[in-house]
Amino acid sequence: MIAPQLRQALKVLQVGALELRSTILEELQTNPALEEMASGDTSLDGMVAPGSTSETHENGEMREMGEASGKTKEAKTEKSGEESAASADDDWEDNYGPPPQPYNKEAADKRQFFFDSLTEEASMQQKLMGQAKLTDADEKTLNALEFLIGNLDDRGFLTVEPAAVAEQSKEPIAVVLKALRLLKSLEPQGLGSRDLQECLLTQLELQGIKGNADSLAEKILSNHFALFLRRRIPELARALEVDTTEIEEALKVIAELDPAPGRNFAEDTNRVIVPDVRIYKEDEKWQLEMTRDYLPRLRLSANFKQYLADKRLSGSEKEFLQEKLKAGRQLITAIEQRQQTIERIARLLLEIQLGFFEHGLEKLKPLTMAQIAEKIGVHETTISRAIANKYISTPHGIFPFKFFFTPGYTNSSGETVSNKSIKDKIATLIADEEGSKPLSDQAIAEILKKDNINIARRTVAKYREELNILPTHLRRQFKD
Repeated sequence: MIAPQLRQALKVLQVGALELRSTILEELQTNPALEEMASGDTSLDGMVAPGSTSETHENGEMREMGEASGKTKEAKTEKSGEESAASADDDWEDNYGPPPQPYNKEAADKRQFFFDSLTEEASMQQKLMGQAKLTDADEKTLNALEFLIGNLDDRGFLTVEPAAVAEQSKEPIAVVLKALRLLKSLEPQGLGSRDLQECLLTQLELQGIKGNADSLAEKILSNHFALFLRRRIPELARALEVDTTEIEEALKVIAELDPAPGRNFAEDTNRVIVPDVRIYKEDEKWQLEMTRDYLPRLRLSANFKQYLADKRLSGSEKEFLQEKLKAGRQLITAIEQRQQTIERIARLLLEIQLGFFEHGLEKLKPLTMAQIAEKIGVHETTISRAIANKYISTPHGIFPFKFFFTPGYTNSSGETVSNKSIKDKIATLIADEEGSKPLSDQAIAEILKKDNINIARRTVAKYREELNILPTHLRRQFKD
């Protein structure tokens, strides 16, 4: 079973800015060992989430952190829980002078504003875990489920193999597979599938076979998925030896299924997005700044040590206070580690995707999470968690971190081209086409070939569908 401290660190790493703010404010209300720092206060013993920083990037080369600073941080991270506790207690007595006054009017007003602003909806993970806890699932299954949910993409599809989840959750593969079955049964149904075919089949299975149309729909999805995607009704009818009217009825059943159940949890587009990182150019140098204004700055209370030293405390009271002290320290450490991980990823993105920051989408390079994980020295699932619900403010707009991770192709000139830039070209071509003569997928493939992008017609069709653009004959009817 995963340790509570690691569980909290993973949760803090994964949540978005507003949800993390809520977590911090809730802990401030319930944990007397924590206090919010007033503006201008400095950290003692490093026990505070770091303030915003700004580093420069010039000519594609990142300026490295000082060697001594890096070693200090590594040494601090490697300390055991007991060593950290002893160090904090010793420093407290030796270094803490008169307690500061963190609750001036400015800080109090700011904190009240934060409390009054807690109106955001529950996250996908909170909603799904809430459903799961109403079932008879045991603790191990719920633990594995939490990791599975953390590896879902926008559509609700699983982005890693169950074996990787087993490794991260420290649960047996049998428990992970059990959790996966539970995930697929939650509402909306179909979450945790590997692809569209599995997603649709899962929903059919959970709904049960109610009649001939449902049975025929299952056969179409299981055995003739390629024909289904191309809506080849006559060919499906011949393959299944039924009338075309029966195929059409089966397709109506499939049309009622949800091809992307994860999008039911999509955030309201009218809500304000708080970027975690701001990247901008100033005096011909690229700047990277962590935007931490939305996070209350925490430290361990200077008065708490006095409470613990009170000899009138009973054993249970002292144990309670020690637990609160430990919880406060763990939260501060988890927040600091989260910020450092996000910053390291952002700096690599600035370095690798410098062309995008300079020129825009057409210069976006193919990039995988595995590449970033290798450079940082962590598991790929850690990168997946770290970029979930995180945003970067750029000169071209605000983008989710995951926007910068995309597969791609090598064109005839030997240059790598992101599939996002290819999709952008496809969308532009279709937007500029004549209403009476919409471009076929083959025609688009031929045009792209002239730009040294050699992709097949079926790949154009796939990207067009992902862009939610209708096929040629339906676009002609729509524009007419």
